[in-house]
Amino acid sequence: MSTQHPDNARVPGWAAGEVIEGEAEVEEAYRAFSVLGIQEVMWDAEGKDVDTHVVRKLLSRYPDFFEERVLGRDVFITYRIPNPRVEGAERKVFSETMESIAVSCDVAQRFYGDDVSPIFEVILPLTTSYHELISVLRYYEKVIIGRGDIELLEGVRVRDLIGDACPKSIEVIPLVEDMESLLGIGRIAAGFWRVVKPPYMRVFIARSDPAMNYGMFSAVLLAKYALSELSKLSREIETPIYPIIGVGSLPFRGHMSPENYVNVIEEYRGVYTFTIQSAFKYDYPEEMVVEAVKAINNSKPGEAYELDHREARSLEKIVRKYTARYQTIIEAMAGAINTVANYIPRRRARKLHIGLFGYAREAGRVRLPRAITFCGAMYTMGIPPELLGISALEELREEEWDLVEKVYRNLGRDLGAAAKYYNPEALELITKIFGVDRSIAREIQRDIEFLEKQLGIRVGGNSYSERKHSYFSTLFLLAHRESRVEEAKTHVLEMALIRRSIG
Repeated sequence: MSTQHPDNARVPGWAAGEVIEGEAEVEEAYRAFSVLGIQEVMWDAEGKDVDTHVVRKLLSRYPDFFEERVLGRDVFITYRIPNPRVEGAERKVFSETMESIAVSCDVAQRFYGDDVSPIFEVILPLTTSYHELISVLRYYEKVIIGRGDIELLEGVRVRDLIGDACPKSIEVIPLVEDMESLLGIGRIAAGFWRVVKPPYMRVFIARSDPAMNYGMFSAVLLAKYALSELSKLSREIETPIYPIIGVGSLPFRGHMSPENYVNVIEEYRGVYTFTIQSAFKYDYPEEMVVEAVKAINNSKPGEAYELDHREARSLEKIVRKYTARYQTIIEAMAGAINTVANYIPRRRARKLHIGLFGYAREAGRVRLPRAITFCGAMYTMGIPPELLGISALEELREEEWDLVEKVYRNLGRDLGAAAKYYNPEALELITKIFGVDRSIAREIQRDIEFLEKQLGIRVGGNSYSERKHSYFSTLFLLAHRESRVEEAKTHVLEMALIRRSIG
């Protein structure tokens, strides 16, 4: 599934500017299908303006391709809609996006001369309850489809003016992002199934926002917990469930890159759909991307590891222990993170977004940027976020370590890949420049020592490019201190190009 996540360091040659938006996103969708061989495109109306006439434009501009590859049968557009419960300012965008499903259906049926529904699934972000899913489904059925029966005056109904709408129903995909909902994902999916009895279900497991809110280690374990619950539920209700996972290129956000996709597929057994984000698509040679996409499409999902009751409770306990330590560090560094975030280049036209970390901490004392910008800011300071809080694992009992090793197969690989970008000068500089408390710097140093002494992971770069990344990190921090804004921005981009992702 190609997405519009703005984590790319390089700007693709076909883009008109550094920010991909508007008409360029329509071309991007076509190229994802025709050039890269991707099967599905997420059309994202959450937190950004989106062209609701995408189907009309694709069919009219690229008729030869879409005559051969039927939209809605061979290749797919899937909307990510705003959650009206959370994003109050976007409620009318929700309505507009749902309306466009029926408009797109009319366009496609005229183009194909056949009963084709180009868009029949929507992704609902920030899902916490099955009631939200049912509300979206019923809104579509009662408002978009059901209004045809409304009588405007005697003998004249709505359908007499605008015709019948299609498709008659849609599938709603929950995107589950917060800890409690991921731990309760079986309850959410089961509740929806009991009411709707769909022939299949797709469930979207978030990976980036949980990493930002709870740390990479917790995010992976929560994803494994969710996959276990969905696997057991699918067997229980005798209904196929096809999990999706949202993974970016850097280890913190999933480690899904053309260099590491084989390990990701093995890590997340049971997943049927992986996101292919912008860094994957544009920060690697195109032929390498095409080959990787082909291999992913031809891979098999495998079977998720099913946790028994004891393992599930133990995993939850481990997650909460690690998260508490990670969040303490992030809260103390929030000011520095938000300052550095201002230097991170924009690659998409996105609206203001408040990171979930504020909601997770209840009082909302800490607000963070989006996960990509957050991750990019941490790497820019020379402190990869994957490493934070990891020394909490020294408190694990032997049987807990055994469970971690069984569940998180690539822990060492992910930590090792991130640790190469640690800047040994970073801790001293951030205490002086941003006023980060020295006690927090000592906690991070404790994490570094745990990685090296207990896990045997080398921290700090060894190759030319990795050392150059540390060098640019130091230069960035000094440039910021001296208010050399343009120089600082240059160093930010140079680092992103080295690691092949903004964040």
